[in-house]
Amino acid sequence: MTGWVEGECMGSVKIFTRAQCPRCPAAKEVGRKLEGEGVSVFQYDLDTTDGLAEASFYSILSTPSLIIEDEQEREVVGWRGMVPTLGEVRRHLGTNLSRKTRSF
Repeated sequence: MTGWVEGECMGSVKIFTRAQCPRCPAAKEVGRKLEGEGVSVFQYDLDTTDGLAEASFYSILSTPSLIIEDEQEREVVGWRGMVPTLGEVRRHLGTNLSRKTRSF
């Protein structure tokens, strides 16, 4: 099994949800697991003004949506209106953000 080296994160994951979204709890769970691995995760509620403003910046029109951005806050990859698997997100974090790994 491979894990992330905590504190070596470059970039972050942003998750956009709404209260009445049936798939949003699964997206939030992916975020919780990533946070547990030391990934910077920001969650935005589109039922709030701040959440809508951030969603507008990234052209988020549906929930759940998850984006990975690099250290300059540029979008690297995104999933809109769907929940990626934890493995999909990990693959993109490892490939696109040049994160260091270690084996457990």
